[in-house]
Amino acid sequence: MSLQHPNSDTHTIAFYNTENLFDHLNDPLIMDTDFLEIANKKWSKERYEIKIYKTGKVISKIGFEELQHPPTIIGLAEVENDKVLTDLIESEHLKPHNYGFVHYNSPDERGIDVAMLYDKTRFRLDASETITLNVANELGVRDYTRDILKVSGYLNDQKIHVLVNHWPSRHQESDATGQKRMYAAQRVIDLMNDIQAEDADAKIIVMGDFNDNPKNDSIQFLKQQQSLFNPMETLLSFKRGSANHNNKWILFDQILVTRNLLEPQPNGLQYIKADIFDDDFLTQLNGKNKGQPFRTYVGKKYKGGYSDHFPVYIQVKETSR
Repeated sequence: MSLQHPNSDTHTIAFYNTENLFDHLNDPLIMDTDFLEIANKKWSKERYEIKIYKTGKVISKIGFEELQHPPTIIGLAEVENDKVLTDLIESEHLKPHNYGFVHYNSPDERGIDVAMLYDKTRFRLDASETITLNVANELGVRDYTRDILKVSGYLNDQKIHVLVNHWPSRHQESDATGQKRMYAAQRVIDLMNDIQAEDADAKIIVMGDFNDNPKNDSIQFLKQQQSLFNPMETLLSFKRGSANHNNKWILFDQILVTRNLLEPQPNGLQYIKADIFDDDFLTQLNGKNKGQPFRTYVGKKYKGGYSDHFPVYIQVKETSR
């Protein structure tokens, strides 16, 4: 049974790239040396605790103005391990909301994984698994990158499937890595086909940092092959996005949905809106980068901000019988 909240039949579903949510402890199995106290970045227990506090604060406020409660589901990118997720859901702003999480260690060399938080009073976890991306670099050598996380469960009585992604990164301005993201798109398509083979009317939400904008080939391919609705297409402009690179807005962070979430159905779920959560407190308030994300680091210089990405989110409403 879910708790009764204002707007308790409406849910915020969000995605947030947290910008290197590492603990301050050495893990010999991954390349986490930049986030140790001995590193040039001078990461520390104190800075880690500030990062946890600020990340929890951000998550608690996504969609809160509209619904008066924090997100039901939050996909995350760039989290190191179970420890940081445990600390996050136990942090001041999130502890009252009874979050659980799903996380698997991925083969990514830096140890940055995807994960999903969920409000245990509003979402019932059914199953989860990861799907590995077997991509190679320009020399034909295996490129160890993030897995796709598949989570299935119930928003009250409605079964949904959430696919959390962090696709292979770009190399500066070059699009030589585009083939890797096209491969990732095909893996998502294959995964959706498997889900739909068992349930032709499956409700699927695909979210992530795709390292491509809505109009780029990989996202268009995914959208067209699965006839997905991408509400993020209308959000990107010259003045707004989820991140900023060389003073140009980008929207690599996106949430796409199957079209059965667009029309009201008896006892179903219906998409309502999408937005970028870019409240002023998340932005740089002064200087040449005013309005851009207030980052934790710029290079090796500690800024003490939140992330180099803004969260994105959609809201869905439970429809009556």
